[in-house]
Amino acid sequence: MLGTRSLLSGMVLAIAAVLEIVLSFVFYREDGALAARNVGWVVLWVSAAFGWLPILFFKKWGGVPKGKAYVHTTTLVSRGVYGIVRHPQYLVGILLGAGLALIAQHWLVAVLGVVVILMSYSYTFEEERVLEEKFGVEYEAYRERVPRVNFVAGIAKLLLRGRRENGGRAL
Repeated sequence: MLGTRSLLSGMVLAIAAVLEIVLSFVFYREDGALAARNVGWVVLWVSAAFGWLPILFFKKWGGVPKGKAYVHTTTLVSRGVYGIVRHPQYLVGILLGAGLALIAQHWLVAVLGVVVILMSYSYTFEEERVLEEKFGVEYEAYRERVPRVNFVAGIAKLLLRGRRENGGRAL
């Protein structure tokens, strides 16, 4: 059962995220910095991939019992997007917060983005504790191999692992 603190922080995150999305439309400026806006759109598209792929990978590799939601995994998934980052759906919050701030280019959207980013990242710590309890040593080894949310480092590590497994040849 969720504690009062978890419930309140979840509500704050949800409200901040919804407000950031709505205010991004309200304060969107055509005359803003085009490069920043374009980077923001790329960040949002990347966040979409990190948001949807876990659902597919959990269903495919997570040992989800028939008729259960994807979050009811029984097996540690460490490939696909989970071979890049350990918490792709919390990464979505981080990328969403940054992407919308870059697109809207308004101080209030940026402040809300910082709240969304910090709260999304902070949730990964509690998730780590739950997963360590659930998967034990297997999760500890996974944690050593795969970054928490740094997808750039995760892609680099994945490519290096693949290269080592491929006898040092380029993939």
